[in-house]
Amino acid sequence: MSMHTQFRLTVLAAAVAACLPVSVFAQQPAPTKKAEAPANKVEINAAATSTYDPRRDDTASKIVVSHDEIIKYGDTNVLDVLKRVPGVTVSGGGGRMGGEVRMRGLGSGYTQILINGERAPAGFSMDSLSPDVIERIEVLRAASAEFSTQSIAGTINIVLRRAISTRQRELKAGYSGGQGLRSPNANLQISDRMGTMSYSVALNAVNNRFDRHSPTVEEFTDNSTGVTSVRESDPSMEGGFKGLNAAPRINWNLANGDTLTSQSFINLNRLQMNSDQQVTTVSGLAPAFPNTSMHTTNEGAFVRSDLNWVHKLGGSAKLDTKIGFNYNTSDNEQRRRGGRTAGVDLLDSRIDTDSTEKGLSTTGKYTTPIMEGHSLAMGWDGGYTTRDEDRVQQDQPAAPQYDVYAAKVARFAAFAQDEWSLTKQLSVYLGARWEGIRTTSTGSGFADSTSRLSVWSPVAQVLYKLPNSKADQVRLALTRTFKAPGAGQLIPRRTPSINNSELEPDTMGNPDLKPEQATGIDASYEHYWPQGGVFSVAASARRITDFTRQAIVLADDGRWVSMPVNDGTANTRSLEIEAKFPVKIFFPEGPALDVRANVSRNWSSVDAVPGPNNRLDQQTPLSATLGLDYKLGALTMGGSYVFRNGGPVRISATQAAYQTVRRDVDVYGLWKFDPKNQLRVTIGNVLAQDWVSESFYEDARTASHRRIVYPGTMLVRVMMEMKF
Repeated sequence: MSMHTQFRLTVLAAAVAACLPVSVFAQQPAPTKKAEAPANKVEINAAATSTYDPRRDDTASKIVVSHDEIIKYGDTNVLDVLKRVPGVTVSGGGGRMGGEVRMRGLGSGYTQILINGERAPAGFSMDSLSPDVIERIEVLRAASAEFSTQSIAGTINIVLRRAISTRQRELKAGYSGGQGLRSPNANLQISDRMGTMSYSVALNAVNNRFDRHSPTVEEFTDNSTGVTSVRESDPSMEGGFKGLNAAPRINWNLANGDTLTSQSFINLNRLQMNSDQQVTTVSGLAPAFPNTSMHTTNEGAFVRSDLNWVHKLGGSAKLDTKIGFNYNTSDNEQRRRGGRTAGVDLLDSRIDTDSTEKGLSTTGKYTTPIMEGHSLAMGWDGGYTTRDEDRVQQDQPAAPQYDVYAAKVARFAAFAQDEWSLTKQLSVYLGARWEGIRTTSTGSGFADSTSRLSVWSPVAQVLYKLPNSKADQVRLALTRTFKAPGAGQLIPRRTPSINNSELEPDTMGNPDLKPEQATGIDASYEHYWPQGGVFSVAASARRITDFTRQAIVLADDGRWVSMPVNDGTANTRSLEIEAKFPVKIFFPEGPALDVRANVSRNWSSVDAVPGPNNRLDQQTPLSATLGLDYKLGALTMGGSYVFRNGGPVRISATQAAYQTVRRDVDVYGLWKFDPKNQLRVTIGNVLAQDWVSESFYEDARTASHRRIVYPGTMLVRVMMEMKF
């Protein structure tokens, strides 16, 4: 066991131990718990909060996915959960690890991902986040001033499990398996209340093993000579991923009505992977290294801890402040070998990269009613993060090359928002947020650079409940949002590829990159049925300036290089329809069947890219979900069908791609033996559909095409759930 691993296990043990013993100090009886007022919600009286429905009552448009819905299918990572959420798509599929979360079909930073209201650090993998440590998922279609407005497509806020008022001990043990995939996993949830203190600890462990192939065909044509090179390969990849999550939380109710909460999240992970590829040249020129192999080991640790104090002031006002820190480390070792014949290495390179990210953050919000039905809030959101990276590359037989890199990111935001219930039917939300970010990068191999940006984001939202109807309402929102370039996009350091080509270029950042800014409008109609039923239609449009795309150029040294550049404007539009209801509201004598359905249609265009199919960020044009849940005594079963359209997409004047059409079917069954024991069985990706990736490049000199097939895998998951 390495020293890094020992340190990470010590941190985890200390954090868990810190949560459990504190219960012995609680001596006072617990006061009656009051419902928490949600963000962007006017507090009228206790009766109002007791029947509060965030989706229906908040002026800001929001979809909330509860913990019961999150764990329904027994998923082992949050990406599988998100693919069934209305208006959300996840790239990838076919039993593959990884994927990009998208709203309105847009990823690449257009969709903001938050954990407990704060952005996840660079390099954090959503794959490693277990659904069992999540309390709820909030999907915000339009921006609000309270959260960062780096949310052109929208925001997904993942709220971790909270301390509860009753004793709970729950253990889940399961196993997932499919062709080339195996994954045992376990979850433990401990919660209790002792006097004025309540606590919870959620632990999750997973061990994924994978072994898969991805048949690949490449074609390169020299337009001047007409010579075409055709290459075939079947890269193999095998390895394992181990992950451990811990989410301890302690809540104290103080004597004066204040609350003090300690919330932490700890994630430890280790990835080990071996990949081999032998390229067969069917015709034309062979690559520089037809035979390549790579061994990768990555150990990562992420720790975030927050202390939140809510102080009651006079006149129903309150001050909500939070201070936190995060620590993120990654140790990566990569051994790359390449040659023209198997076993004879002409390329032997080892790259060791150690990175550490440390940060402090603070947020605060002061809220006060200024008249009946009128709530004013003001606050701040600031943070300071440092990232250090050491990279050693040893290319045999040359001497080692040492590179160092450091970045400092300072950010501060101030906001004010006012929610006003003008009448029983009409409420208005007005907000403004100023956000400034300063990024400084230093390192070997490139000049020091500093990037500054500041953005004003006004937000206006209106909720109107139609007269003479308790079930119908409409919404309208006008927003100004942006997308800031990440630190990695600003660093002008080149990372070389093995077989350099226009399809496998070197990569580097661009220190002159500017933020993208968007002006948007959202409108929706909602109808609510009893027993949680809802029907909604939502439309939106965005106009984006300083659009960023990846440009591929031929550098002076003859190598192909990919780098981000600003390139004009882009437009995107979307239409979402959702329906969710139990059949019994229409047929009282009908079966205990719940229906969930949604469809999203997205359009976009990039002014600087010739059409057709010049979609923004390879936007998913159409997605749809149909889900059914049926309960019969002790048995609950159901399934979902997720469709994601694809097709050709034009990325630039020289680049194009083809997006896979995905059809994913998941089914589950839950058998309750008694109130404390139940068995959950899930079959995921029933159709075992392959996932296909195609990319194209063509200019006056050359034309290239690559097609990769990732074979689909059906997964069977079995989980025993016990309460004690």
